[in-house]
Amino acid sequence: MSSIEQKNTETAAALIGELIRKGVLERTDQFFSGQLCEAFTERSYDIEETLAQGDKVVARVVITAAHSGMFAGAAPTGRRVKITQFHEFRIVSGNIEEHRGWFDTGTLLPQLQAK
Repeated sequence: MSSIEQKNTETAAALIGELIRKGVLERTDQFFSGQLCEAFTERSYDIEETLAQGDKVVARVVITAAHSGMFAGAAPTGRRVKITQFHEFRIVSGNIEEHRGWFDTGTLLPQLQAK
């Protein structure tokens, strides 16, 4: 990884950390993000992977939370679940010019099934 890509990765990780501290990392443009925040409590976060190429950085964040409210028609199970969230950044001269975040519901929904 080049020094620019390393700096971009550090910039992206710093923003993710700031969003976690502010309690707003879960907010995305996806229509259900507010519902997700209400349905999953006791959240903890881990940046599990980052990929950098040029001015682009993609981070995979895993949120571990308690399923304590209704989500997508699934009643609360009380179980701990893992919610994968992706963030894509475009960083120019140390400044974040673009940022998008989205959840991987394809790995979340099966965890909510009755056992």
